[in-house]
Amino acid sequence: MIQGCLQVYTGKGKGKTTAAAGLAARALGHGRRVLWVRLLKPATLQGGELASLSRLPGFELLDAGIGVIAGTAPTEEVAASVQRVFAVARQRIAADAFHLVIFDEINGAVRRGVLPLVELLDLLDHRPPTLEIVLTGRDAHPQVLLRADLVTEMMAIKHPLAQGIAARAGIEY
Repeated sequence: MIQGCLQVYTGKGKGKTTAAAGLAARALGHGRRVLWVRLLKPATLQGGELASLSRLPGFELLDAGIGVIAGTAPTEEVAASVQRVFAVARQRIAADAFHLVIFDEINGAVRRGVLPLVELLDLLDHRPPTLEIVLTGRDAHPQVLLRADLVTEMMAIKHPLAQGIAARAGIEY
């Protein structure tokens, strides 16, 4: 059995979800089971990486389905959706069915107060020792960073959006 680590992809730059998708593809290529928990992104805007990964055996997606990144949803509705999906993810992790679990945009869920930090820390502190966990999103909480084995900060230097180029299918999502 391999030792599981906690990886955090954070920062204001592009590429956090993309890096997580690359790791998921790598794990699936080695026959590992992957659970992707998608938070704060609208269900109607599904990125190409998830469309591809969903076709592969061993991949499972849990989607909160309510987006606040591209739109505005009432905080209570977002919180209920995030907490519901997080609870299901915890149950799935407790069943020890996965090698890799990716919580996409969980740092934003904690920052926005729709997922209590204490719940995330409890999950991290009591995860199975062989489980690899990836947390994505801007502004990772300092207590999360202290627990991490790997932290990558994506830094925004230049982005097409600043030049008036809209997000493009197959590139930004």
